[in-house]
This record gives sequence, structure tokens and C-alpha cells, in this order.
Amino acid sequence: MLGRRLKVVPMSARPFIVGIPCDHRMVGAHPFHMVGEKYITAVRDAIEALPLLIPVLPHPIPAGELLASIDGLLFTGSPSNVSPQLYNGAAPRDGTQLDENRDATTMPLLKAAVAAGTPVLCLCRGFQELNVAFGGTLHQHVHEQPGRGDHREDKNAELDVQYGPAHDVRISKDGLLSRLVGERSFRVNSLHSQGIDRMAPPLHADAAAPDGTIEAVSMPGAKGFVLGLQWHPEWRWRENEVSRAIFAAFGQAVQKQGSFR
Repeated sequence: MLGRRLKVVPMSARPFIVGIPCDHRMVGAHPFHMVGEKYITAVRDAIEALPLLIPVLPHPIPAGELLASIDGLLFTGSPSNVSPQLYNGAAPRDGTQLDENRDATTMPLLKAAVAAGTPVLCLCRGFQELNVAFGGTLHQHVHEQPGRGDHREDKNAELDVQYGPAHDVRISKDGLLSRLVGERSFRVNSLHSQGIDRMAPPLHADAAAPDGTIEAVSMPGAKGFVLGLQWHPEWRWRENEVSRAIFAAFGQAVQKQGSFR
């Protein structure tokens, strides 16, 4: 409108930005880039940052260009699995949903983010991506491993049941998670069929389920905040003290990173 003056926003008022890589899905004949709303609202409300959805294009946006515009990264869960080609795993079974577009974006982005000290929080599929990106491998069907329980959800149940507490995890000492919530046990939800087989060398096992499945990792040698969780703290995070502590710590790391930009 003529005569209307633009409002100048000082640089100090710039919101902190957390990038969230999307899933690549076909909706009918058209490709879409999607992120679950629960992750977007967790970034907005729990971390108090601006969510920036990162498309996972056939030719990925270079990691350096993305890192120049963000203060942190949230790698989310997904119905898809990390491609076993990335860790020399067996070919996936018929009907397994993959997302190689997402893999092509997240693998180099994770490595670049950790090298740059950009805070990263990796949940469910993101937890598995973190392990694979740094040289680890995955069980594609955890429940078929000797001595392991069934970590899958009942997809026919209501969401509150699917995301309800499923099993305990025990926090180990000397990891990031123990510094955030202490060395103790608590119950978490469980909605995954894949899990860590061989842990990547730079990672530390921060928590495990009673059957030995690794449920949380950190990276002691990293310059910045690096935490991976196999469960979903974003689900009803306000009602869970552990989830609140995790998002608060990640948010502080994001704000610290953003203060240098």
C-alpha cells in the first residue's frame, strides 16, 4: 500500500530456527514433502523456535547452504526405513517403505551438522539415521533377534495407546542423557521395528531397554549438542518431565548456536 512504512526488525529479534528434514511421499501422482505436525509443534512450543521444513529433493540442497540458515536440526520419525544399502544390510522385504530422497539429504546433513557444532536431536528414524551416518548398522526386524522383545506398536489401536508407555529404559552413566535427567529408569513409548545392531564408533549408548536394545545415544567427541532417542518425546511432551528436560536442553543449545549467527 502506498504511503505505508515498513517495520524494521532488529537483528537481535531474529527467531531461532530449527530445520526439520521432510519425508518424501507420493500423493496420487504428485510428490510431496511432509513432516508430522507433532514435530513441528514441538519445535515451536517446546523449543520456542521457528520450524523450517527442509525439502528432500532428488538433487539435495547442499548441507552447507542449509546450515548457514538454521540454528539446530530435528531429525524425525517416519513410516519409512533407512535404506539397508547404506550399511550393507540385506535387501528389504517386500512391502518395506523406503525413502531414499530423505536418506540422500539427511546423511550428509547429519555429518556436516555435527562437524559444524550445530545442535541435532534425532528421534526414531532420525536416531537410526544418526547411527548409520557415522558407520553403524541396523537390525531391520528387532523382534526377530534372539532375546529381543517386540518394540512395534499396535497400528490398530488409538494413538494414545500406540504412544503410551511401553517399556522401561535404563540410563547409563557418562552420557549426555544422564547429565540431563540423571542415572535412573523410566518408561518410554515404543513404535519401531528397526533398531541399532552395531553402534557407530563415535556414539555412546546412553540408555537401553531391558532386552538390551539401545534406546538413546550421544556423541562425546562432538563440538555441539548431539542426542538420539529411539522413542518419541515429542508426543504429549508437556506431560512428561523427561521430555521437557530433553527439549529444554536442546532449546538452550539452539539458542546458544543462534547467538553466534
